[in-house]
Parts: sequence; C-alpha cells; structure tokens
Amino acid sequence: MNRLLPRALMAPAVVTLLLWSIVPLLMTLYFSFVSYNLMQPGERPFAGLENFAYFVTDPDFWPAVGNTLVLIGSVILITLIGGTLLALLVNDPFPGQGIVRVLLISPFFVMPAVNALLWKHMMMNPIYGVLANLWKFFGAEPVDWLTDLPLFSVIVMVAWQWLPFACLIFITSLQSLDREQMEAARMDGATAVQRFFYLTLPHLGRAMAVVIMIEMIFLLSVFAEIAITTSGGPGNASTNLTYMIFKQSLLNFDVGVASAGALFAVVLANIVAAFLIRIIGKNLD
Repeated sequence: MNRLLPRALMAPAVVTLLLWSIVPLLMTLYFSFVSYNLMQPGERPFAGLENFAYFVTDPDFWPAVGNTLVLIGSVILITLIGGTLLALLVNDPFPGQGIVRVLLISPFFVMPAVNALLWKHMMMNPIYGVLANLWKFFGAEPVDWLTDLPLFSVIVMVAWQWLPFACLIFITSLQSLDREQMEAARMDGATAVQRFFYLTLPHLGRAMAVVIMIEMIFLLSVFAEIAITTSGGPGNASTNLTYMIFKQSLLNFDVGVASAGALFAVVLANIVAAFLIRIIGKNLD
C-alpha cells in the first residue's frame, strides 16, 4: 500500500502529460500518410510516402534546411562569444552592478512577436528606424535590412533575444571559478589573456555545452521573427523549416504534406538532441 500510494497520486499528472504529447504526435503521424487538404476536408485517401516525397522535393526544402543551419550556427556563435564577453564584463563588482545585470537579461523575457516588431519598426525600418538615422548621421545611404539582408536581420533579432540567456548562464558559472587559482596564476606572471584561455574558458566549458544544447533545440522552431518581418522572403531567402511547414499547412491548406514536414522536423530535433546529449555527457565526465 505504501508503494502504490505515491504512484497513484502521480498517475493523473503522468497520464495527462502522455496524452498532451502523444495524441498530437499520433494525429500528425496519421495525417502524414493521407492526402488531406483543408479545401476538401471530406477526402482523406491513403497517400503512403507521397507526402514525404513531395515535401523533400519541394524547391524550398534545401534552401530552408540551409537557412535553418545558418540561423542556428550563427546565433549560437554570437551568443557564445557575446555572452562570454558580457559575463566577464559584469562579473567583477562595480557600482550599479545589480541594475546592469537586470538590464542585460531583460531581452530574454521579451516575447518573440514583440521582439520582431521592435526590430522591424524601431530599429531596422529604412525610413525612420534607429539604424537608418544612424546611417544618415554619418552621410551613408540607409539599408533596407529586411529586403537586402533578410536572413542576417533574423539572425540579429534572435541573437539579441538569446544573448541574455547565455550571459546569465556564464555569470552563474563564473561565480564558482576558483579565485585563489586565478590569483596564483596572476602572481606567477600569467597575463589576462593566458588566464582567460587556460583557466576561465575551460571552466566555462560545461556552461557552454548546456547553452549550445538548449539553444539548438529551441532555435529549430524559430517562427515569429520570420513570419512578422520577412515572411520567409524575398523568395525563400529567409525561409526555415518551421516557416516552410507553416506555408504548406496554412497557406497551401495541405495538412498531409505539412504533417510529413513536421515529422521530419521532429526526427531532426531528436537526432540533434541525442547527438548533443552524448557530447555533453562526455564533457561532464
């Protein structure tokens, strides 16, 4: 009885969690094998692997895969380098340190849609944006960021939002850095650069591994910044896998192909997660 009671109390939560995750997955699996278009909701003939073949052979597929990889890699690189530099900058005590830290991490709590609107209208607008006025101040022609550099613009938006997350993790990690070891290295004649590469950077290794894993999983599903600013364009210049699935499901009304794409994204995310967990596990040993 004593062993059954805890399990009975946990059962409702476990069952709810399973239903919450498994039912949508099973429905997606079902729709991926049938020809289901929202314009003809009553017809659902079995399609086999046709939806998967159609999704993979779509002209937007490989550009979307490339844009997804570039987006993920660029954001992770920016957040790792920028987060480390910011963490080192605000790690040592100084007047107003608490306020500065709060301001640094505040962008992480901005919703993606608000983040996209902020950059689209306040920062990158080619007529009245902050960057346009800065360009005009120096006598240069303002850049239409979302048209001329769409993918780069999305990378900047997403990196701005995820930079505080990396900074917060690195600040927490730096708090456990052995100060006596750093002082001993300084007294032995080690320069600041040597102390960083031989003491600080190895100490941040675990924190960096965690940041890479979490960011990579979440960055696979970036959507709001693209939908609100560039709509995947011009052409497919800023289309990632998530936005491509959206176009198939809600713009083309093809639920079957969109479900096949969603399963592809799930498989890709699990492969990436498994690969990163193995790497991080070795790093933590």
